[in-house]
Amino acid sequence: MVKPVKHISRRTALRGGTAAAVLALTGCGHRPTTTTRIYPFAADITVPLGHGMMGGSWVSKSVADPLEARGFVLTGAEPPVVWVSLDWCELRNDAYARWQTVLADAAGTQPERVMISTLHQHDAPVADLTAERILRERSLAGSVCDLDFHEVAVQRTAAALKSARPSAQPVTHLGTGQARVIQVASNRRYEMPDGTVRWDRTSATRNAFAIAAGEGLIDPWLKTLSFWNGNQPLVAVSFYAVHPMSYYGQGEVSADFPGLARRARQNETPESFQLYVSGASGNVTAGKYNTGARENRAVLAERLRQAMAEAWENTHRTPLPSWTFRSASLTLEPRTSPGFTEADLPAKLVSGEKPFHQCLAAMGLSWRRRVRQGIPLEIPCLDFGSAAVVLLPGETYVDYQLVAQQLRPDDFICVAGYGDGATGYVPTEAHWQENDANLGDWCWVNPGSESRLRTALAQALGVTA
Repeated sequence: MVKPVKHISRRTALRGGTAAAVLALTGCGHRPTTTTRIYPFAADITVPLGHGMMGGSWVSKSVADPLEARGFVLTGAEPPVVWVSLDWCELRNDAYARWQTVLADAAGTQPERVMISTLHQHDAPVADLTAERILRERSLAGSVCDLDFHEVAVQRTAAALKSARPSAQPVTHLGTGQARVIQVASNRRYEMPDGTVRWDRTSATRNAFAIAAGEGLIDPWLKTLSFWNGNQPLVAVSFYAVHPMSYYGQGEVSADFPGLARRARQNETPESFQLYVSGASGNVTAGKYNTGARENRAVLAERLRQAMAEAWENTHRTPLPSWTFRSASLTLEPRTSPGFTEADLPAKLVSGEKPFHQCLAAMGLSWRRRVRQGIPLEIPCLDFGSAAVVLLPGETYVDYQLVAQQLRPDDFICVAGYGDGATGYVPTEAHWQENDANLGDWCWVNPGSESRLRTALAQALGVTA
């Protein structure tokens, strides 16, 4: 059973900063004084057959299970904050901005207050509207996403949000619970018996050395943040850092094992709306515990479901404190190594190149255009004082999730990854120095990003780094 309400004094969200620093961040200076309300919403965003998957690496051929947009809107004295989790691989650049704009209009708020995280399973689409237009302008075979379907999915989700507004209920308490996830996550990096470092522990592996090696650096905890009206649970959001793939690449559209676990929990707890969020897990996979056999999807789903159920049982409820929203800007440089330069990328946009390579080049150019336009990334934070949710861009490595928790060690910090996917992987400087083999293609940022990301993360969390 969920443990009874107990009072915990509210911790201030800002630690070590000045009032001027607070006001420099979006929404920092305003504290709510009226009743907080919440309403969840959901929409089907399953791609049609023949749609590009994982950025155009293959196309959808069948639907194993549907893809959903699931979210909530939090209202109070501040303008509303929208959270939405998409069962898609990534949203990038102008596609991310389009979702923010449309959902903000539906919720009556500003686009920057719409926080979007993708599940990042690979049997799902990547959306980058500029990249797709680049490909179409050149009549190339590669296709990142279907522009028309993308708009259908956005509008369908906005309609679901609007229709849910009358169902808003008061939020009187905040719930926090966590549980250790057993035998799911492992770091891509592992050491061979002779001490050499390898980076090839992917989402599925049959490599005996990769399986025998330790889990490496992971965050073993699944955290569940929940919203309550008295004794009535309303919304539960579970966060866990692992690449969410069992098997993939065969054309089967699926939300993979996290989607199965989330749906199982929804069936078990019909009184509350369940969301699942992938944490910062660019370098964390299920590879140590997953051979890629089809039956492993259900096995991993059950392990995740068990942790979600245990976190729920471990939940402590406290009277809802005041809450606020902050957002810190982050500017990262486009990658300049060979193959990623302004000259190299267009050279791949030719008919003789493999379609997926065309897509990668188009996404790289889309990011470069965005940087030239001076449009920064944002790190938003929904802060409840003793707990907070912070959203990181792209495939940020788990190292940054652990940094976020260390910045506020006394608080319940939930970290979401796979926000604006424009960056691809965001490693630490140590990963560059060790020549992390995973940075060969899906990484569009230069070395030197770590210090900037750490600073912005601290600002979003309201602390001094």
